[in-house]
Order: sequence, then structure tokens, then C-alpha cells
Amino acid sequence: MEYTYLGQSGLRVSRLCLGTMNFGVDTDEKESFRILDAALDAGINFIDTANIYGWGENSGRTEEIIGRWFQQGGGRRERTVLATKVYGDMHDTYDGPNREQGLSAYKIRRHLEGSLKRLQTDHIELYQMHHVDRNVNWRELWSAFETAVAQGKIGYVGSSNFAGWDIAVAQGEAKARGHLGLISEQHKYNLLCRLPELEVLPASKALGLGVIPWSPLDGGLLGGNHRRGDAGRRSGDNKRLEKHREQLDAYGKLCDELGEPEDLVSLAWLLSNPAVTAPIIGVRTLDQFERSLRAVEVKLDEATLARIDEIFPGPGGDAPKAYAW
Repeated sequence: MEYTYLGQSGLRVSRLCLGTMNFGVDTDEKESFRILDAALDAGINFIDTANIYGWGENSGRTEEIIGRWFQQGGGRRERTVLATKVYGDMHDTYDGPNREQGLSAYKIRRHLEGSLKRLQTDHIELYQMHHVDRNVNWRELWSAFETAVAQGKIGYVGSSNFAGWDIAVAQGEAKARGHLGLISEQHKYNLLCRLPELEVLPASKALGLGVIPWSPLDGGLLGGNHRRGDAGRRSGDNKRLEKHREQLDAYGKLCDELGEPEDLVSLAWLLSNPAVTAPIIGVRTLDQFERSLRAVEVKLDEATLARIDEIFPGPGGDAPKAYAW
């Protein structure tokens, strides 16, 4: 396994991040434990979750599974760089209106304590805002996060689904307070979703954030599902398959020429971008996990990257050069 620093921090993480969104939903606890153990054995030390995973009234279930996995001992917690998120509605009846989606110092404190309890740990390495909340000012947010850092409950702060200008504002406010600021941005980024190259990736790279792409295979469309007659599990995927069929067919032919499967080439393409720290592999089974590991070994030359750009054109470069002189 390869390792790199996460953004401007001194925290070293694996180039693949294990996503746990399916744990407790499509993946039962026993299989989740097998995948988590296999990840550590393979050298993956970066594990991502969120307090709402489990979804709806089962929000928190995924964190609970990870907590029980930690309690098996064997250095599992000590070897893990743990990331979770805050923002969503946790369906806590005692929380009243403050349980709803959003961020506040009140909510961050309450929901951080909930995550620590479910995860059966006293600290979280990377605590991420799952979305931006423009109803809360950054003085309040940074004060809450600084307190949590000072208490030793979190190590670093990250963002997810932020626009480039949200990242810039956050880092400007942090700098004014003498605070390290954000060290990562978790963002949807893949061959079918290259818009982040316009603003988010350059902003992250310039301001010290490592980018953690989620949905690197776009729900399976970039993993060869179209050739198996499987558009994916999400509603609307059949329409998207038809929309992108020509591109996906051309991409499949390219991967055949390379002698590599589409899913691994899609991950390798992300890893070739210097702004990217670690794509999230959100597997459902141990077999899927083991298959994904070889992505770090697939290296794409300049000619191949150029052919991929022809199939999946990006926005044309960084802003504003992509649309103005």
C-alpha cells in the first residue's frame, strides 16, 4: 500500500480510503468485520464513516458496527485513522429542532459525543462537516472545533460537499484565528463528474486540503456494470446509462486495450491527480474490496490519460481560464 500526507497536516493515510456506507445496510456485521480486518491487513489505515450511516431511524448503526469492531482489540483502533461526519438528522427525539440538518456549536458538541459513544473511542482523527451550513458563521464553527481539538476529542477538521468559495472562506477565517483550518475536502469526483476540476480541486490544492473523492465509480457505471446489463442500484441509473452509453463503450474498449478492468482504471485515473489524496472505495463484499486493492498498482501514462480526456472531457481547466482569458 502507498501512503501520503492528508492535505497540509502531518497525518499519513493510505492512498485508498475504506468507505463504510454499506455497513449495516447492504453488508451485515460479520462481513463488515471481515472487510475491516482485510483492510488493515492490506495496509489501508484510512476508514471513513458518518454519523447518519445506517440511514433514517437506523442512523448511527454503521458507527456502532465499527465501535464493536474496535472492541475486539488486536490494535484495531490504534492502527486506524478514523474519519466520521456531522450535519444530518440523527432522529434523536430529545434533540428537538436542533436534530435537523445543519451545523451549530450546540449540534457539533451533542453529535460529536454521540459518535464517540457509538464508535467506542475517545477521539476521532478527522471530523468532517458533511455539508456546508451557510446559516452558521465561521466564528461559531471554528470556536466549536477548536474546543473539540483542545479537549483531545478530534485531531483535525475536514469538509465534504463544499464549493470552492466555501473552502476559501473557511480557510480565511481559520487563518485569522491562527488555526490550522481544514485539511481535507470529501467531494463527488469521477470521470463522469469532472466539474470539481473547475474550482474545488484547485482551491483545495492551493489552500492545503487533500481531496477525498466519493463515488469514484459513479454508482458502478464506471466499473463495467453497463457491459453486464447492470446500470446500478440508484433510481435514474438506466437513464444515465443510456445518456453515457457511447462514452462508456469507448471507455470499455480502451480498458480492454490496456488489459485492465474499468473499475481499477477509474480509480487509477483519480490517483494520478496530484490534488487527490485517496478515493473512497465503498464496497459491499470482501471480494469487491480485494479486487479494488490493485488500483494503486495501475499506472496510466500520458497517452492513456489524453485518451481518457477525449472520452470524458473535463471542464477545460481551472477557473477562470476554462471559460475566460
